[in-house]
Amino acid sequence: MGTTKFILGSAAVVTMLTSSAFAEDMTGMITRIDRLNGTISIQQTQKGTVGTSTGNAGALQEYKAKDAAMLDAVHAGDRVSYTATETNGTGTLTKLQKQK
Repeated sequence: MGTTKFILGSAAVVTMLTSSAFAEDMTGMITRIDRLNGTISIQQTQKGTVGTSTGNAGALQEYKAKDAAMLDAVHAGDRVSYTATETNGTGTLTKLQKQK
């Protein structure tokens, strides 16, 4: 009985941690917008100093837009700051702002 509660409690903690894995402000460049599927692909900008190269790009990630207005506010090549959440393996943009 105690082992079962421990396993279920651990599973609940892991689920909560993975559902908010991206819940921080990130920056990147939009590489593709798919208005038919409501998705935006963003090449994440690495933070801090990594080695001697300043042009290193982070992971390319595809996100579902929270609403259609996000798709119209930006274009491929725009640098953006954004916040995203992940639920069941699907990333969803919750905030998207074009950088100046």
